[in-house]
Amino acid sequence: MTYTFDPLVPRPIDRPTEVPLEGDPTSERLAELDDAKIFAAPDRAADRPAWRARLHAWREDARTRHHYDDAAYSRPEAAWAARCHTVAQVWLWDELLYSFTEHRFTPERFLADARARFGGLDALVLWHAYPVIGLDERNQWDHYRQVPGLAGPDGLIATLHAAGVRVFVDYNPWDVGTRRGADDVTELASLVADLEVDGVFLDTLKKAEPELVARLEAARPGVVLEGESKLSVERIQDHSASWAQFFADSPVPGVLRAHWYERRHMQHHVRRWHRDHTEELRSAWLNGVGLMVWEVVFGVWVGWSARDATTLARMVAVQRAAGDLLLAGEWTPLTALHPDAEPAGVYASRWERDGLTLWTLANVSGTDHDGPVLPESGAEGGIEDGAFFDLTGAGRLAADGHTLVPAHGVAALLHVAPGTAAPEWLPALLEELAQRPHTPDARFPHRLAHRLTPPAPPLERTGPGPESDAVVVPAGPYVLTVRHRGRETGMYQGAPYVDEWKPLSPRLHDARTLQRDGELDRPVAVAATEVTNAEFAEFLGATGHTPSVAHRFLDHWDDGRPDPTADEEPVTFVDLDDARAYCAWRGGRLPTEDEWQLAGEQGGLRRGEPAVWNWTESEHSDGRTRFVMLKGGSDHHAHGSDWYVEGGRRAPDHSVKLLLPGLGQARSATVGFRCAWDLPRKEGEPA
Repeated sequence: MTYTFDPLVPRPIDRPTEVPLEGDPTSERLAELDDAKIFAAPDRAADRPAWRARLHAWREDARTRHHYDDAAYSRPEAAWAARCHTVAQVWLWDELLYSFTEHRFTPERFLADARARFGGLDALVLWHAYPVIGLDERNQWDHYRQVPGLAGPDGLIATLHAAGVRVFVDYNPWDVGTRRGADDVTELASLVADLEVDGVFLDTLKKAEPELVARLEAARPGVVLEGESKLSVERIQDHSASWAQFFADSPVPGVLRAHWYERRHMQHHVRRWHRDHTEELRSAWLNGVGLMVWEVVFGVWVGWSARDATTLARMVAVQRAAGDLLLAGEWTPLTALHPDAEPAGVYASRWERDGLTLWTLANVSGTDHDGPVLPESGAEGGIEDGAFFDLTGAGRLAADGHTLVPAHGVAALLHVAPGTAAPEWLPALLEELAQRPHTPDARFPHRLAHRLTPPAPPLERTGPGPESDAVVVPAGPYVLTVRHRGRETGMYQGAPYVDEWKPLSPRLHDARTLQRDGELDRPVAVAATEVTNAEFAEFLGATGHTPSVAHRFLDHWDDGRPDPTADEEPVTFVDLDDARAYCAWRGGRLPTEDEWQLAGEQGGLRRGEPAVWNWTESEHSDGRTRFVMLKGGSDHHAHGSDWYVEGGRRAPDHSVKLLLPGLGQARSATVGFRCAWDLPRKEGEPA
């Protein structure tokens, strides 16, 4: 059968695995289920007892075949992972987590937003290097170690820990073309110990090799490893968590293979480009696992709707309170329900322990179901006596298992058996849920990136004016073709892969074009050459310019002076504000990306040696990500991975969207600038 890739449809590898119910469950036949992501559920209710029996048989057989050892799950330091239901992937310089005006991390603001919308977070992955790595020789370790305010007793990580949030760092095994230090195993183990983090996210990897597992455990006992995709059965025993990324469920919700194998193995559902998260939420709810909240994918806003965020908040409130039931209770997936429930699109898992029974209910249909969901007394799964509580229905006492399960939403019922005390966590849970009513608002919360107005020049013009050989761009309308690489960063607006499963080559990182048009109300002169070290030194001597954050400022200079042999090289290790201050001193400003390209396409711009990227006046923000467009290319080129920022000298029409880091991290050995000046209108030109 020929397979044709459709980016909007799950690939065969993403789809659930059918569980054969016929024949004897021999070890050879059961082993065929080892590669499943999700065990598909049978459509017929009559087949489900046999299906559940086959799942139990597979688990017992697989644990024997793979000589399962649960020692990793018995480590006290790592016990938190089994209850880590929400983890957020966050760019270190997300504008909720970092203030570009105050030049400091703002975890209090980020966590307050997460509490308000998602019910709080259990962990964060601090994403650090991609997509800016490769711009210069800095490696993935530098992008953590060189960040002021990250480590230490008052640093970001310690503050997150004090708030009860666990912290993952990111490991990029593909980083092979930047500055080399020790081997990756040594570097990562040292980083984990020095930053005192709780886990490692294994970017692009399904699992870590045994040597890395052992070295990380020695460096920081209890460290949790989480891979990006399906984890092989034999490695569940030494990886406490994994992403359920690009996992497609069956029409009747199925069972996650890794979590069924080891209940304490936490999985986090994630579909990074999707605007509708109901399928992930439903699967996580019925399996007792978690979600990856990833609202900014490498600089692109993919925020959650109010409906999905509220659903998650309601889910995790129950999961945290009833954690013992979910981890140690008897789990019955696709438990029997009232005859009216399944035709209405309602399915459930049942969890029983010590006189308590919890039903997690999900509605796959587009219509609310308000009525009976549990079997009647005397029927299979029915319960005669005791008290029912509707956990997600504003705290009301359920009437014999009746509840409202909203369209594409979830609900939960708790039964307390006669003679069993109601759990201590119940009143607080009911109070919290009463404050988080379900909302049906599934609209996508769009954000637009706006060009930021540069700050007023801090200095009066006292330096030399426009260069005599500057390239003059005439006033009037223009149309430009801009070439760029189709990275996950997108460009100006919108996500590049909306509702796609997994972007694949050649579409991922392919060559693309966009059209930009505008109008210049007056001529602009763009400097033919970049500002040199000697020119910038003259500026410093004349003005005493001191940046707000001095980290990495002119890092390659010695005692405030450039190497005399480098006087005519383009100045680097300057950020946007440094460049703006210099241009203002000369009575000018930075050119916009369009002005730079218009001047470059006239053939008059010259490149310094070595060639460096140029800052442009193109700073944008959508409230979560700041970015700027770089022009010109550089002689530096990191080789070995498509994930690096492209290098090499580039034609004037080529642009790179660079996400802006803070605290001086934007200063680079490969980025300089040139100035531009607004010229008087010529006679007859419109005002």
